[in-house]
Amino acid sequence: MSNESDDSVLLYSYWRSSSAYRVRIALNLKQIGYRQKYIHLVRDGGEQNTPGYRAINPLGLVPALVHRDRTIVQSMAICEYLEEAFPAHPLLPEDPAGRARVRGIAQSIASEIQPLNNLGVTNYLRDGLHQDQAAISEWHAHWIARGFSAVESWLSDPGSGLYCHGDVPTLADCFLVPQVYNAERVSCDLGPFPIIRRIAGQCRSLPAFERAAPGNQADAVN
Repeated sequence: MSNESDDSVLLYSYWRSSSAYRVRIALNLKQIGYRQKYIHLVRDGGEQNTPGYRAINPLGLVPALVHRDRTIVQSMAICEYLEEAFPAHPLLPEDPAGRARVRGIAQSIASEIQPLNNLGVTNYLRDGLHQDQAAISEWHAHWIARGFSAVESWLSDPGSGLYCHGDVPTLADCFLVPQVYNAERVSCDLGPFPIIRRIAGQCRSLPAFERAAPGNQADAVN
């Protein structure tokens, strides 16, 4: 583990948030000790909407990471911060082209796929646009498949190996596995994406990914 004590790194998290899931994986891969404070996104209208949490993140989103006297929000920014503040066990390649490739895959998932199937969008489709569950599921599957088609193409590049980039996990894997989890939750057909399925399976066999999995969190509910 890192020399940092567990008390110095605090992650505001929710077990089923794919964005928080990414950060948990990154923390585990980098062997950084941390503690979690759980923000239930559904109960009582969502604890993310309370004044106390809005003071931490005015957007009312998880994750938020507190390290010493600094609060960082947005999963990509948090992971980049961890990479710079805790350089051991790097999640980005050494070469500029490799770093750009990993960032590109991660950012495509974070910006082009996940936002279209997050809790806020789902709630608006149901409550604001009065869509039934079948229509909502079709929405999710459409945007995940569209994004995964591009990711699958990038992963067919020789730069991929056991993982998204080479033979050690990188930031791209931290972002890919939670999106696969999202896809499985909405019964998206992953048959057309064999490379994504292979890499996700390889990642999930690692203890760092297993410990970060939603079902293994203390706040997980059935």
